[in-house]
Amino acid sequence: MTAEANTDRVIGLFERLPALVEANADLVKRGRFLTTDFALVVGATPLLVRVEAGRVTSVARGPFLLRPWTFSITAAPETWLKLLKPVPDPGTHDLMALSKVGLARIEGNLQPFMANLQVIKDIVTAPRALM
Repeated sequence: MTAEANTDRVIGLFERLPALVEANADLVKRGRFLTTDFALVVGATPLLVRVEAGRVTSVARGPFLLRPWTFSITAAPETWLKLLKPVPDPGTHDLMALSKVGLARIEGNLQPFMANLQVIKDIVTAPRALM
């Protein structure tokens, strides 16, 4: 696949986050104290993800001018596809692992990210169910 096709595929998967998270009652319950906006950046394309009381209420595709987010997670499309595999390879199985090996960058206000780490990781990897 070309880089552009991979980008479109990953964005398509992330755009389905509202339905995927809503279908997971346990995830919504665990995330009930999380309300934030964060960016998932696929290559050069930002997606703004709005979470309200544990529910993903919107995923908007950028680019954006002056749209605030609390934190962002940036990775190449191929890296996102590795993370979203049903059974990811070691080192690509987790957001923190991707960051540690330099395949992803997490930046911004990390307090809400770390305070809700498992919920955020489960939201971001919800598209595994579609792979």
